[in-house]
Amino acid sequence: MTESSNEGRSANLLGAFVLAAGDRLTGATGRATGRVPSDTAALVVLTTTLGGTSQDTLGRVLGLTQPGAARLVIRLVDAGLADRRAGQDGRTHAIRVTATGRAAAGQALSARQATAEALLDPLDAGERAQLTGLLEKLLGGATSSRADTLRICRLCDPGACGHYEGRCPVTLAAQER
Repeated sequence: MTESSNEGRSANLLGAFVLAAGDRLTGATGRATGRVPSDTAALVVLTTTLGGTSQDTLGRVLGLTQPGAARLVIRLVDAGLADRRAGQDGRTHAIRVTATGRAAAGQALSARQATAEALLDPLDAGERAQLTGLLEKLLGGATSSRADTLRICRLCDPGACGHYEGRCPVTLAAQER
């Protein structure tokens, strides 16, 4: 056990909050889609940023092995949430979300937003503004490459983070590196 210090305490509190928030967000998005977390993340990322990507790229973004990505795509196709079309190079398939899959992704994003809002309820407007600045700084610090942007933002709503206005801290950090 380590000695109590402000630095150690902050890191410990952050770790506990990240786990609690992650559990709540994963549970809420899974309930919204009725899918396992990787399926939900795939639906969201295919809807928001990677529509028509290859199975290999999708697997890398989600941190899956090649067989794991293949099983995920099969699950989504079998459930009518995605389909496979010929890829640009003729050797790969482009994975696209169906209308049903887009609806499920929208439900996941709505559940994610509502859950995140509930986690912020204890904060007043000033504290939220302060937290936003701190989160932007932390997200920028957590981004070390362009590949990080897709992984970090796999469940993000690009409209909500300011991506389209050039305000996404993850994208901005990746551009600086």
